[in-house]
Amino acid sequence: MWLNLRALEERLETRYVGRRVIYLTSTTSTQDVARAEAEADAPEGTAVISEEQTKGRGRFGRSWVSPSGANLYFTLIMRPEARRARALGMVAPLAVTEAVEQVTGLSPRIKWPNDVIVEGRKLAGVLIETEVQGQSLKYALVGPGVNVNFDIEDTSEIAGIATSLKRELGRETSREELLAMLLNRFEKLYESDITDVVQRWRLRLDTLGQRVRVTFRDQVQEGLAEDVDADGNLVLVQADGKRVLIEAGEVTIRG
Repeated sequence: MWLNLRALEERLETRYVGRRVIYLTSTTSTQDVARAEAEADAPEGTAVISEEQTKGRGRFGRSWVSPSGANLYFTLIMRPEARRARALGMVAPLAVTEAVEQVTGLSPRIKWPNDVIVEGRKLAGVLIETEVQGQSLKYALVGPGVNVNFDIEDTSEIAGIATSLKRELGRETSREELLAMLLNRFEKLYESDITDVVQRWRLRLDTLGQRVRVTFRDQVQEGLAEDVDADGNLVLVQADGKRVLIEAGEVTIRG
């Protein structure tokens, strides 16, 4: 039921990502623990992993269903240079998709900006929180949540919109193998040329070419999701032909 940390370590090929692990059976949110560790000068690549989150959260303050012993909930403490900070929003979901594909043979897609989906259902999400000191980025907390061996049908409120590897494959997946592959892919992508990361992330985007509504706070924009730029912003073509850049938001496909 619990993660086998020795099996995880044996599969790691990283130099620093995931080499220091804080492993918990339960916590409010791995983001909370990671923030305290980051403030205490934890080294880059530290991974806070928990079997359960009692107050797991996703983007825009939404709750993240986090049952015990079934999925992957973790946060990486990263200290990127400014030019790599924006790339984290592409590196993290891309690492998830490539790891899932390598381990299971599935071909996940990405719903802009960083939801990982399979056949239109959400498999994983990524929450990124940053701390700025003066003009510099002090640290970034990168928190993926991946539904692995979760019986989605038992959770009625998300059964219609979410999925898990168990649901897709009809069998359980080794969480140790998947997590190790994810950490390996994350470090490699994090250190890769940013242009290459943008291209690979773009090729996985399921949103492009779709008519969408993007909601962010009290603003709503509608149009054709034409492309993304080098910073990961969505290029939206409105009904009057005007192109606007969207930095963040919740996408709804309009059909």
